[in-house]
Amino acid sequence: MKTISCMNIDEEQLYSSGGDVKQYKKGELVYREGDHALYYFQIREGKVKLNNYDDEGKEFIHNIFGVKQSFGDSMLFLDKFYPTNSVCIAPAEIIRVPKDRFLELIKKHHHLSLEMNACLSQRLYFKAIMLQNIASLNPISRLKGLLDYLKSYHDDSCGSCFQIELTRQQIANLVGLRVETVIRALKKMEKEGNITIENRKIVY
Repeated sequence: MKTISCMNIDEEQLYSSGGDVKQYKKGELVYREGDHALYYFQIREGKVKLNNYDDEGKEFIHNIFGVKQSFGDSMLFLDKFYPTNSVCIAPAEIIRVPKDRFLELIKKHHHLSLEMNACLSQRLYFKAIMLQNIASLNPISRLKGLLDYLKSYHDDSCGSCFQIELTRQQIANLVGLRVETVIRALKKMEKEGNITIENRKIVY
């Protein structure tokens, strides 16, 4: 299956539509849960996680995005508040295009609208698959659902060479497991040949 790197619009097109680049420090919020969507965001450098917290303060990570990926796109088409925070987990440079200018851009260039529809559809599909797996009591099923979901954002032409750029704690927060459970399950997956671990990085 050919995957879609959601979403990567040519930078010059973004700049010509009023886009600018903002720099963020590690730990800095791009937007906060409850904010209105005012911009299209595309990452030039760094990484961003989408998260929120339960009533007890436990973090749940919804996704992590990297270079040439966009985030928060779906909220541009809704008059709703962001359901998550977006937080830089590394120093980042992010292109921002005002919402009204971005909507003009995709109206003018229909292929961008089609690509965005495909991107959002893919996210919904793999999110549903991941949620099904997370509902499982089997930690390995949860982890496999997550790995498939993360890999769906990348070109899989290299086969089993997708490197997971997440800490064990971040993985635990994504699948709702204790970090100790994640470590044991990953060791079992490695033993069974489902993943390899190179320099503490998971390769899938």
